[in-house]
Amino acid sequence: MELLRRTFIANGSLDDTGNAGLVAVSRLTPGTNILAYAVGLGWLVHRWAGALAAVVAASLPASVAVCVLTVALVQVQDYPIVRMLLAVGVLVATLLVFSSAGSLLRPYVRRSALTRSIIVAACATALLLADVTPVRILLLSALLGAVMGGSTRPMDLAE
Repeated sequence: MELLRRTFIANGSLDDTGNAGLVAVSRLTPGTNILAYAVGLGWLVHRWAGALAAVVAASLPASVAVCVLTVALVQVQDYPIVRMLLAVGVLVATLLVFSSAGSLLRPYVRRSALTRSIIVAACATALLLADVTPVRILLLSALLGAVMGGSTRPMDLAE
């Protein structure tokens, strides 16, 4: 978005106020921010034609690449080496997710916060098993965390 901003400000098609409006709308719009920003920018420059051109320019190349890769994968998926490489890729991705989750959770599983964290996690799990929607689970977990209270000082990630 920054490259688009600089380019269109330099050629006079956009000013800082227009950019701020586009950023705000792109953040509120469902989907990717960059696609919404590009469509808004296209609309400002050439109305419907610009918006349509922006959608095509922003999404068509990636769509074609995904289709080509999908066709290629279908052609080679029966080879044992490909299956092994895909399995290794899934394993690595899974380990990266768990590693990131561990880093994010580390401050919350210290001795001082462990009981509170276990209670919130147990309640969230029970709500999930009771088929409560994720948004309601997040809201109830936040409410439970607020009611239980906790330290008002920022957490030191080095602890």
